[in-house]
Amino acid sequence: MNSDLGRLQPYPFEKLTLLKQGVDPPRHLDHIALYIGEPKHPTPRLISDALIAHLHQLAVYPTTRGTVELREAIASWLSQRFGLGAAGTARLGIDPARQILPVNGTREALFAFAQAVVDRAASPLVMMPNPCYQIYEGAALLAGAEPRYLACEKHNGFLPDFDAVAPRDWDRCQLLYICSPGNPTGAVFDQAAYARLIELAHRHDFVIASDECYSEIYQDESDLPAGLLQAAAATGNLDFSRCIVFHSLSKRSNAPGLRSGFVAGDAALIEGFLSYRTYHGCAMSLAVQSASAAAWRDEEHVRANRQLYREKRLAVQEILGDVMDLGPQQAGFYLWPETPIPDQDFARRLFAEEHVTVLPGSFLSRPLNSGDPGANRIRIALVPPLDECVAAAQRIRRLIGGL
Repeated sequence: MNSDLGRLQPYPFEKLTLLKQGVDPPRHLDHIALYIGEPKHPTPRLISDALIAHLHQLAVYPTTRGTVELREAIASWLSQRFGLGAAGTARLGIDPARQILPVNGTREALFAFAQAVVDRAASPLVMMPNPCYQIYEGAALLAGAEPRYLACEKHNGFLPDFDAVAPRDWDRCQLLYICSPGNPTGAVFDQAAYARLIELAHRHDFVIASDECYSEIYQDESDLPAGLLQAAAATGNLDFSRCIVFHSLSKRSNAPGLRSGFVAGDAALIEGFLSYRTYHGCAMSLAVQSASAAAWRDEEHVRANRQLYREKRLAVQEILGDVMDLGPQQAGFYLWPETPIPDQDFARRLFAEEHVTVLPGSFLSRPLNSGDPGANRIRIALVPPLDECVAAAQRIRRLIGGL
């Protein structure tokens, strides 16, 4: 077996199962699950209809590069959403033939990308936010790299502390994972932060992998989260050198079971990743590609989706806002509240006394010399229906009142 498998830590949900072991929650209360970011809004009919209409394509082997139709739909969406094309024209700002690659959900792509770009012979560092989506860490370890955890704490706006990285460590860095809007914190990079990272990437020769899977869930229709490619184009980096973004239909379109997303950016990196994926054997089904193209071409369902999340966030804020610091509120569907007692104790008691499951923040973070940036916080996923989110918030408030 690959000896690096022994370096992997248990997944957060495995730890959560152990934390709840032996607890008998109140049976008169229905269970409310706020611990996993699995969207519960209905998948739009336009996606399922397109999938069904193209089931006959299951008889055809798909290509790893994907269909022209899908790549052009993605390029059009990217150019419009992030302003990559020339203002006032229909010109695309990204090449669908060379700078876009469909993937079977961004989870597998975020992992596989490190395997393709990391040179394990060069004592590599792979940097990532702390706390973060644990796939980044696993990808680094199985690529033979040393993970470097960059604390995301309140005093820094819950963004990674890039100032804490020494120049010699930037020199060792081969890959930097970032996530905006953040999972779990909800923090959002602005264009200046992206521009700074792009300059660092060129100065120290590393690749930026920007996980933007929550970019289409935001509070203000006039204040959209920026993206890495958008910042690259604004700084004159029109070929997106050293920049790769990851987007998904799971959150944007409530289609986690479709396992559909894409990577886009630097053409040389895309070509190398395509070569890796050709051997990996992970081409997307043609029926899924057709359904995906329909999703990327439609914005109406995405606006409706955002509104549902806004309603839940506002309702929960009303109930909990005066008893908890809920963390950043601009985007995403997570809350990152501070707990009045240690996060694992709070999560266990909330399940034991109120039959509500949340994820302890320390299950998503790694302790540093300066402390644990996930300690005394929990991740709340506002994915259940509005009435369940309201009921869960009321139960959380009741638990806090009894502490």
